[in-house]
Amino acid sequence: MFTKKALAASVSAGPAVYVESVFQSWLYTGNGSTQTITNGIDLAGKGGLVWIKKRSAIDNHVVFDSARGITKQLIPNLTNAESTDANAVTAFNSDGFSLGSGGSGFTNESAATYASWTFRKAAKFFDVVTYTGTGSNRTVAHNLGSVPGCIIVKRTNTTADWQVYHRSLANTEYMVLNSTAAKATGATRWNSTTPTSTVFSLGTEATVNASGGTYVAYLFAHDAGGFGDAGDQSVVKCGSYTGTGSSPGPRIELGWEPQFILYKAASTTGDWGIHDSMRGLGVGTSASSGTGNRLEPNTSDAESGAGNFANIDATGFTITPTVNDINGNGQTYIYIAIRRGPMKTPTDATKVFDVDTAVGTTAAQSLIQTGFPVDLSITRPTSSGVGAHFADRLRGGTSNSYNLLVSSSTAAEVSSTGYAYDFAYNNGIRQTVISPGGSGTELFYNFRRAPGFFDVVAYTGTGSARTVSHNLGVVPELMIVKKRSAADNWVVYAGDATDYLILNTTAATADLDTMWNDTAPTSAVFSLGTNDDVNGNTATFIAYLFATAPGVSKVGSYTGTGTTLNIDCGFTNGARFVLIKRTDSTGDWYVWDTARGIISGNDPYLLLNSTAAEVTNTDYIDPLSSGFQISSTAPAAINASGGTYIFLSVA
Repeated sequence: MFTKKALAASVSAGPAVYVESVFQSWLYTGNGSTQTITNGIDLAGKGGLVWIKKRSAIDNHVVFDSARGITKQLIPNLTNAESTDANAVTAFNSDGFSLGSGGSGFTNESAATYASWTFRKAAKFFDVVTYTGTGSNRTVAHNLGSVPGCIIVKRTNTTADWQVYHRSLANTEYMVLNSTAAKATGATRWNSTTPTSTVFSLGTEATVNASGGTYVAYLFAHDAGGFGDAGDQSVVKCGSYTGTGSSPGPRIELGWEPQFILYKAASTTGDWGIHDSMRGLGVGTSASSGTGNRLEPNTSDAESGAGNFANIDATGFTITPTVNDINGNGQTYIYIAIRRGPMKTPTDATKVFDVDTAVGTTAAQSLIQTGFPVDLSITRPTSSGVGAHFADRLRGGTSNSYNLLVSSSTAAEVSSTGYAYDFAYNNGIRQTVISPGGSGTELFYNFRRAPGFFDVVAYTGTGSARTVSHNLGVVPELMIVKKRSAADNWVVYAGDATDYLILNTTAATADLDTMWNDTAPTSAVFSLGTNDDVNGNTATFIAYLFATAPGVSKVGSYTGTGTTLNIDCGFTNGARFVLIKRTDSTGDWYVWDTARGIISGNDPYLLLNSTAAEVTNTDYIDPLSSGFQISSTAPAAINASGGTYIFLSVA
């Protein structure tokens, strides 16, 4: 029962807010006409900022915000005053924004590719403020609801540099967004006064406070909480690090995995940089080789594919290059980092899992439409000769390259030898067949990372018992681990910290305390022993973590009966994907899906541990609204009386 005090607190707190409702990186291709970007951000009701940059060619950055009006544009890499373009961003919508024909070419040129970053106004995340200068020391009110970690100010009625305040610098220092210059001292910028949770201070400098001048300020919070189910999670941090000049370089602890990082050398010259997970912010092939395509806010340059920047992990990122504008020895760097989403536990399986088919005969496959950004794609031809490919966003992929892991093989990760997977899409994934041929159907099992459902973790082994952080948010019930840097087995955790299974074999459960260190995972970490398969010193690994999300997924077990057996997963419309493995004896890793048919008749299946063609003439499982049904005709590998089995199903 609520006390009056608790009830009042509950009411005043309002509904939970998640990072996916206030920030989105969104990629699109221009069409030279009109189009709508539906990214789920309420700009019409809440207001905010849209920042757009052409990726495929040299062109200016451009920003639009709700405070100045959607037709008013500013160019971060130039000193230009505000200008009007009625054909650029034409509307702020309740779920994104609309584009016109892009008269300037900055926003919607036909066939050009673009990156956009949308920041919604929200307490403890981001605010937009406009004001008119006075020429005298003063304060400006804001609604950030916390002390700003970074403030970017631009004079709009005439040419002027973009002025940057950052909490990691002294309140007498500033930086310039449109410049490579190091930090400078200027007490008249911020009046030598640190901002508060209600105001920021200005001196008399004309770039921030000339009498009669008009200005816009973009304010970013720092580690202020306010998000997640309990309202106690932060989604943005403004911090700094000191370069080492070595690789790997410094590790920055955020407490969560970033999806967007804006950074700049403060103590030396260098370009600003922007990396995001939609364009490849992930992990390299080793601890010293980061990933990420770079865009530079201070230049009009096209996207650079050589933007080696960092390896990200579940709680932060590690700088990997040794170049001076990212990791010079003893140099200081500032950054703004935004947390990866989604933060909200899914309730609709179609938002986080998709099963689809395509015919793998041409080099240019159509986009596999999923309706969500794909974080893991398990691809398996139905014909024989090729095992199941595991491709994921964290390890990266482009239209012509792909880091290959095959579940039927012990082989180390290698560059693509026939297939490539491009994850740079908000609503799906594109596969390219490097060497087209054959006419077999390919299956795509596409997963999105989401709390309570699925997570992906990359880590480097130490050879010593340890824990690895994850962002599943609940205790993992099924974990699949593969060494990337050398040949080794796929090791599977299935609910018992003393046992393990091998995905690439038919072997039964085995007991070995050096796998999971005889320690059950928690909602924040999983444990590793000293075994080389899961924690070899300096080796790189990838781990896929699954859990039961009510109505969405089920990780479970059953005991066979040799007769018809109903498996209740808590679903309402049956399972679209089913994986089964016998644990007390040998047995294959069977997979069924609704793309090929989970019906009352024959149900085609494939094996993750084999390159054999699909089997189409058996009826081992049947549909069941609450999950799936094991047939009485199923073999011992699926339904032996007294046999024990594990399964993963998705609604």
